Amino acid sequence: MGQTIVVTGMVLNAMPVGEFDKRITLLTKERGKITAFARGARRQNSQLLAPTSPFSFGEFELFEGKNSYTVYKASIQNYFRELLEDLDATYYGCYFLEFAAYYCQENNDERELLKLLYQSLRALASSAYDNRLVRCVFELKALAAGGEGPNVFSCLKCGKKEGLTWFFTERGGTFCDSCGREITAGRPAAHFHMEESTRYAMQYIISSRVEKLYTFSVSETVLEELEAILKSYMERCLGHRFKSLEMLEFCI
Repeated sequence: MGQTIVVTGMVLNAMPVGEFDKRITLLTKERGKITAFARGARRQNSQLLAPTSPFSFGEFELFEGKNSYTVYKASIQNYFRELLEDLDATYYGCYFLEFAAYYCQENNDERELLKLLYQSLRALASSAYDNRLVRCVFELKALAAGGEGPNVFSCLKCGKKEGLTWFFTERGGTFCDSCGREITAGRPAAHFHMEESTRYAMQYIISSRVEKLYTFSVSETVLEELEAILKSYMERCLGHRFKSLEMLEFCI
């Protein structure tokens, strides 16, 4: 027999079902990523119309059936409406939601990703942060939270912890100057020669708590290096093309 549960989470996407219903994907603190139905949520007078829209964050009361969840009540703490007033920020936000929907696993512990998603959307909604840097932070921290972050703390060959000026995508991390030059001389591979500040930024992102992530800025040179490295590394780890990312790159 089914039971009612209360979960805290965010709506990642919503799809129409039938004439008036919705099927939504929720990223929750208690159950990870789940799919739920919202009956009548597309009716104009439905109390579930707005709460079951993407970006909605709050508490959702669900009926847990044998094979599915049904939303029957929601108390939303943040709709991120200010984010939706900025077209560029909206594109970035849609990409973050799509990433989370793809990367998170059903009924897995995704509390770290949920916190990261929430804090990253808040950063997008603020004029204090460069959206390009927010994207870099989100991507790197998400991969690290999923156990796929690169090693940027020591040379993957000799173990040296200083002078890590090379990043090799296929090797999944950094090399010191001498080891990096030796590898590049041997055979071509996807690699980057990076500033020390770029490595420091990557170390900070990976090792810091989510609540402390958006407390720094970088130079344009460092930002461009981060973007190039993460684009290459994301392709290696995921091999997936996001529709929202295509729109983001086309419009921005």
